[in-house]
Amino acid sequence: MAPLHPKGRAMSHHNTPVARQRLTIPQLRARKGTEKLVLLTAYTAPMAALLDPYCDMLMVGDSLGMVVYGMDSTLPVTLEMMIAHGAAVVRSSTQASVVVDLPFGSYQASPQQAFEAAARVLKETGCAAVKLEGGSEMAETIRYLSTRGIPVMAHVGLMPQHQHVLGGFKAQGKDSEAYRTILNAARDVAEAGAFAVVLEGVMEPLAREITASITVPTIGIGASAACDGQVLVVDDMLGMFSTTPRFVKTYADLRGVIRDAVERYAREVREGYFPTAAQCYGVVAQDAAAMGKAAPLKRRKK
Repeated sequence: MAPLHPKGRAMSHHNTPVARQRLTIPQLRARKGTEKLVLLTAYTAPMAALLDPYCDMLMVGDSLGMVVYGMDSTLPVTLEMMIAHGAAVVRSSTQASVVVDLPFGSYQASPQQAFEAAARVLKETGCAAVKLEGGSEMAETIRYLSTRGIPVMAHVGLMPQHQHVLGGFKAQGKDSEAYRTILNAARDVAEAGAFAVVLEGVMEPLAREITASITVPTIGIGASAACDGQVLVVDDMLGMFSTTPRFVKTYADLRGVIRDAVERYAREVREGYFPTAAQCYGVVAQDAAAMGKAAPLKRRKK
């Protein structure tokens, strides 16, 4: 019998989660107050396959505009981009539930517009749910979608699609008026039918009160451990950027690993060490000895 993870999930003898069926939205919602939810963003097939065994949900965020495409914000991201990346993530995962962001301009005009966009996302990607940003003003849209078979994850607090209104990427809920507005927004979207609510960049007491006052899971990103689950941009937590937001914990230095690997590759090509006979086709035995051999690894100076 496979050993159990401390949280109760079966693990292999190599400390890898044992394969399971894809988590459903009702199962995720039922985790409220019982087991912390683990989420990461995923934008590509290879990354989705790596993250899938360890995550409860994979979020195909419109942050891909900045992370993948080098845009200055999420605002230029299109519905077609979200569908293409969402489909790749769904194809390459089997266990985590996949949530795809609705990009700016695809849902704000009316509940009907939101339904058309969300229906396309679900049909063309195979994902389980969509995510949209907005507070109390989006409650009607969330109710419209959820009553028509489209699971919705809400997103309040710091909302990147609202960056011009909010004045940039700043922590939210600092004064009493903003605190109350965000608290009411979270309650309204949950009551409207959202199965979970992302709390981004809000003050810890506010995240704690929201989590205690709504019946669906809260997912924190810069909102403290009081939330029912956590999400990070995977490239941030893997150290792919030289700077990260304050709320990010960096779990690896892939930027340095990649730089070292590319530096070594470039050196071996220029010095004739790559390719060797092992990477070539049809090399006769007597020529193999004359071909390049692996160059010694030089450590990058700190």
